[in-house]
Amino acid sequence: MTKRNQRLLGVAALLIGVGVAATLGFTAFRKNMMYFYTPSDLAAGTVPIGAAAQLGGLVEAGSLTRGEGLKVEFRVADCAKNVAVRYEGVLPDLFREGQGVVADGYMTAEKVFVATRILAKHDENYMPPQVADALKGDPESGKHSCMPFKAVAANAG
Repeated sequence: MTKRNQRLLGVAALLIGVGVAATLGFTAFRKNMMYFYTPSDLAAGTVPIGAAAQLGGLVEAGSLTRGEGLKVEFRVADCAKNVAVRYEGVLPDLFREGQGVVADGYMTAEKVFVATRILAKHDENYMPPQVADALKGDPESGKHSCMPFKAVAANAG
């Protein structure tokens, strides 16, 4: 084998190795990707059952119920629809009804979002950017249609 053929074989092996590594990396990245959804998206059925997702919206007033131990249930709304959320764990200190929240988790066949992590806003002027963008209504004022938050009607969910 000539030196030229050895170099070509080396370059080909390197390119194949880089291609395999890139394919494995992109596959792993796609499996771990979480998409952001609003309650309206979930109500429309656009989220596959069991797929990792982020749910963002406002905790509906009067919806928080505490269960045994660290179990809690509440509803997250986006002014049009609401979704039941089930979570077991310690809630952030600033978590309360009427506040912006982002929940990581997955949707069940029973139309309940099971959260594995809850993020709450950190001061009264802050709302997670994805939630603020999803709730925008009037582009001129920059305020969403239900600011300040009012509970979504029970038949909206």
